[in-house]
Amino acid sequence: MLKLEPRAAPSGAMALASPLIALAATVVIGVVLFVLLGKDPVVGLRMFFVEPIKSGYAWSEIAVKAVPLVLIALGLALCFRANVWNIGAEGQYILGAIFAGGIAMQATPDSPRAIVIAVLLAGIVGGMGWAAITALLRDRFNANEILVSLMLVYVAEMLLSYLVYGPWRDPQGFNFPQTVTFARPTQVPRLFTGLRVNVGLLIALVAVAGMTVFLFRLFRGLQAQVGGLAPLAARYGGFSSRASLWTALLTSGARAGLAGALEVTGPLGQLTPYVPVGYGFAAIIVAFVGRLHPVGIVFSAVLMSMFYIGGELAQSRMQLPKSITGVFQGLLLFSLLASDTLIHYRVRWTRIPVRSEVSHHSVRPDPSFDKLRTIGNAGSGRSGPQGERNGRAQT
Repeated sequence: MLKLEPRAAPSGAMALASPLIALAATVVIGVVLFVLLGKDPVVGLRMFFVEPIKSGYAWSEIAVKAVPLVLIALGLALCFRANVWNIGAEGQYILGAIFAGGIAMQATPDSPRAIVIAVLLAGIVGGMGWAAITALLRDRFNANEILVSLMLVYVAEMLLSYLVYGPWRDPQGFNFPQTVTFARPTQVPRLFTGLRVNVGLLIALVAVAGMTVFLFRLFRGLQAQVGGLAPLAARYGGFSSRASLWTALLTSGARAGLAGALEVTGPLGQLTPYVPVGYGFAAIIVAFVGRLHPVGIVFSAVLMSMFYIGGELAQSRMQLPKSITGVFQGLLLFSLLASDTLIHYRVRWTRIPVRSEVSHHSVRPDPSFDKLRTIGNAGSGRSGPQGERNGRAQT
């Protein structure tokens, strides 16, 4: 029987190299997958790891997809460090897009350029409000934040569908489920002409620096982490575990809402049912691959963006299904978890003890004989063999 035993001293170097080991394992499994599908594995790997980075335009597309992943993963990293398992960042991302879209729809071409700030702030408020529902239910009723946040994702998706199919649908949109195209003043400025990358990239980099300072340089960041990981120790030190819960969820919701606002006022330019593309769930993988560190999250977000673009190229050029992107994301997460497990635990083979066959087949005396012997001894007033003989003589 296989058994996992904790290692006395897990290797620190192997723990740091775990993401690279997971990536190598993902590549190996991907090669096997392409062979089983009857595709050239070299061409398949090129779609995922070469084509997305071979030109300046390709790098700009990676930046477009990496911005929401970085913002959402930063908030999730704080939650996970505080032992708050916020799985519903996708819902907070959608609510941020809805709030930002609601403000953007009120603008006109003559609106001041500064209205884009109000649009982004509305997205932050929307994400924070949606995360506050999870925080409230966890704080007041001790509800499981995993289930609550996850179920709120589906509520957010239904709310978005109701709006774009109903009151917010563009009357001039030929009955398509979409809002009007947002006015130009509400759109996030682009950084380069001819490329889709916008100011969101700068905002994401500032957010990375801010989260690094918050986690490792500010006392408030230490309180947030200790309050979630060790509530009793936090109470002894004068920290509040409730404050840690609210800080983690509200910060995560704000960043996810900002990501949603940047997405609808940037690459999309309007609300559609296809706003949720799974960034909130992919950001969970990004956070863990980045080891919950802001700088590591940047590199893992770039890798995840390559998977998104590579999956799109594989669909168009290799006729592979859309799910190939999710397959590679899942392989990366599985390989990472397996690598971490083997770094901290040792696999041992132990034999199951087998009972002796004699114990199953040995003959035991009938207990009725012992009972009769006891009665006979009691009648003679003696015990042992002599008592038995006296009993027989009296009979």
